[in-house]
Amino acid sequence: MDQARARTLRMKKLGVLLRDARLASGHSRKALAEALGISSAQLAAYERGDKAPSLPELEALAYHLRLPLEHFWGSEVLSESQPARQHADLARLVALRQRIVGVTLRQYREAAGMTMVEAARAAAIPVRRLRAYEMGDRPIPLPELETLAEVLGVPVRVFMDTEGPVGQWLAEQRQVADFLELPPELRAFVARPVNRPYLELAQRLSEMSVEKLRAVAEGLLEITL
Repeated sequence: MDQARARTLRMKKLGVLLRDARLASGHSRKALAEALGISSAQLAAYERGDKAPSLPELEALAYHLRLPLEHFWGSEVLSESQPARQHADLARLVALRQRIVGVTLRQYREAAGMTMVEAARAAAIPVRRLRAYEMGDRPIPLPELETLAEVLGVPVRVFMDTEGPVGQWLAEQRQVADFLELPPELRAFVARPVNRPYLELAQRLSEMSVEKLRAVAEGLLEITL
């Protein structure tokens, strides 16, 4: 295959990956083009494979869509393997979380042995509004949720998402932040696939009881002596 034809095919494939990544993220072409600082027509040309983005543009796009840059050298189709993040999905997620927060609020109030009237009075919130909060019929402004948490003697983090998509994403971000806190040489060690057996061994050792660890250590001493 000649170089010109190879470049044309690469542009077409890259265009498919770009359009797929945008659709999977729920971005409109106009919104993504504005984020990248280019025109909608230019982004459309990229997606058709008529033109190709520069590496800095591709890096910025990968960063904006929370994708590894290597994705654009692969063949995975995101829009078929995961639901698009549409505004309607976010609205349903917010509504569901609102009800979960309300149920959690009621559970902690009851665990604290407080009636709704007592909790509302302590938080300086009308009883009718607190009832709507607990039923999930009304969103709780964060300052009021913080006040209610203080009244009930619990940290506000007990109301945060831990099981849903937002909670999972936040957990991943915390893991990335923890990884970046490691010394550079340790990050480099962890990132090398060849070192995975050592990491898996360390994980297994961390899950062992003190007695088992002592037995392993004693066994190693016997071998080396």
